[in-house]
Amino acid sequence: MRVVIARCSVDYEGRLQAHLPLATRLLMVKADGSVLVHSDGGSYKPLNWMSPPCSMAEIDPSEDEVDEGVVACWVVQHAKSEDRLRVRLHEVLHDSSHDLGVDPGLVKDGVEAQLQALLAEHIHTLGEGYTLIRREYMTAIGPVDIMCRDADGATVAVELKRRGDIDGVEQLTRYLELLNRDPHLAPVSGVFAAQQIKPQARVLAQDRGIRCVTLDYEALKGMDDAESRLF
Repeated sequence: MRVVIARCSVDYEGRLQAHLPLATRLLMVKADGSVLVHSDGGSYKPLNWMSPPCSMAEIDPSEDEVDEGVVACWVVQHAKSEDRLRVRLHEVLHDSSHDLGVDPGLVKDGVEAQLQALLAEHIHTLGEGYTLIRREYMTAIGPVDIMCRDADGATVAVELKRRGDIDGVEQLTRYLELLNRDPHLAPVSGVFAAQQIKPQARVLAQDRGIRCVTLDYEALKGMDDAESRLF
């Protein structure tokens, strides 16, 4: 991973146009090719980014950019679209590279991991005609718990929690924002699934067009025998 702290401005061009004016920011270039632009705030969500597959070239600034104080330019081009990220560096305060090795991935607690495995096995729990794409679908900002398709073939991203709160909805929102940039996946809708979902989280999810599903862990395990119930 390459870590750069620099005074820079950033422009995103393609399906959307976005501009970050000159400021000091953290730039991360990961081994998978992704480039992320962070500020000293906003938790772990980047201000802008380019997810793989993409390529980055460091080029000399134009004469006009030199006159503005630009010392170097990064041009990050997505391989499957016209999306392009242009980072203009005015002053580099830190630049280092580090080999992080192979990451073992996030180890979730037993029940949450079992929930994911069971829901993937019984993906029709989300609706008739649903089919599984894969578990732990990797993105530049982390793995989506489950990626699947609905009965119409549209892509659906599923975030799983034991107890669903606002942070989980925010996490899924970030995944959806990133996934919907990929023309091969878009449009991507979201499902927030948990054993318990807090009322505030449900309201926020519904406001963002995210469907909430309450999961019955015992039923998914096959331990909930309807014939043996009194009611």
